[in-house]
Amino acid sequence: MRVNRQIRISPVRVIGSDGSQLGVMELEAAFAEAEKNGFDLVEVAAMARPPVVRIMDYGKYKFEQAKQARIAKKKQHIIELKEVKYRPGIDDHDFDTKTRHARRFLEEKNKVKVTMMFRGRQVAHPELGQAVLQRVAQELADIGKIESAGRLEGKSMTMILTPK
Repeated sequence: MRVNRQIRISPVRVIGSDGSQLGVMELEAAFAEAEKNGFDLVEVAAMARPPVVRIMDYGKYKFEQAKQARIAKKKQHIIELKEVKYRPGIDDHDFDTKTRHARRFLEEKNKVKVTMMFRGRQVAHPELGQAVLQRVAQELADIGKIESAGRLEGKSMTMILTPK
């Protein structure tokens, strides 16, 4: 946006500080009108012929724009990837606790990475880990869906769940 003396093209269509049309006038007359009211001359439509300028308090306008941007940023939700780790021989209580954490993450609209960690020779039986991952997916089917199914990477198997 061009402000005050940055505006070069004359004549311009002027809009008053109250939103009323003041008509087409020379640039110097528009500057004089803005100075008389104690405001700035701001170009709002540069591509129009003649260019449209508005008489306003530019500092207040910039402050309001920044304030709206802060409010919009505060309201947006950034999706994070949360991780819950399981083992193939997990007990029922531990399974319920970890699944409850995963459910809370999904309710907060975050993605959940379910990691099955194998230790030692457990990696020789990936079907045990796959069974636990399927059980997790069934428990959380009402609130989440599988984005990527469980796949073995080294000594761990991962599955990603997203909120519905």
